[in-house]
Amino acid sequence: MPFQKLSSSQRLRLRRSMRRLIGPVPLLGMIPIIALMFAARSTIPAEGLTLTASLSSRTLTVRRGGETVKVYPIAVGSEKHRTPTGGYAIRKIVWNPAWVPPPNQEWARGKKPTGPGNPDNPMKMVKLFFREPAYYIHGTDATGSLGRAASHGCLRMDPDDAGELALMVMENGGVSRDWDWVKGILHLGEQRTVSLQRAAPLEVEP
Repeated sequence: MPFQKLSSSQRLRLRRSMRRLIGPVPLLGMIPIIALMFAARSTIPAEGLTLTASLSSRTLTVRRGGETVKVYPIAVGSEKHRTPTGGYAIRKIVWNPAWVPPPNQEWARGKKPTGPGNPDNPMKMVKLFFREPAYYIHGTDATGSLGRAASHGCLRMDPDDAGELALMVMENGGVSRDWDWVKGILHLGEQRTVSLQRAAPLEVEP
């Protein structure tokens, strides 16, 4: 079932479930792998999503047809590592991503790569590229940084919010999936890249 059609109580249960899923993968052994076989919806919504990230208010606003769907708190780039402003488009989403420290970056010196599902992986459940290869929206353990200029240029979100956003952007792009599909990927411990038929515009404002 698409995320938007869930009731408030169902959304709350899913959030609590995903909190548990971000922990050790072996606990997910009872999740049916057949969830990964769910077919994509073949049609694309008539009215597309638009996303606006405000670096000053540290929020990410999702709209459809001029109507606000959701407003999320985010962390933005610090003074030394500013988030680039301008118009972008989200065309690729990576679920359960691995993380490789960026080369030639002082802040990443001494840090080690972390694989999909690793508790120390700073990307958490998902990342949404808006300016490849270095800038994307991703989940974070450092939820205390939300509402601040604290990242290395990317847009950080609560892991649950990042997952919710990614499912909305996927459905908007013609690839409709649900939380069971996500849980199946986490259970397998693999990285999964999704390319969208329709990009979601993202405007990053000062």
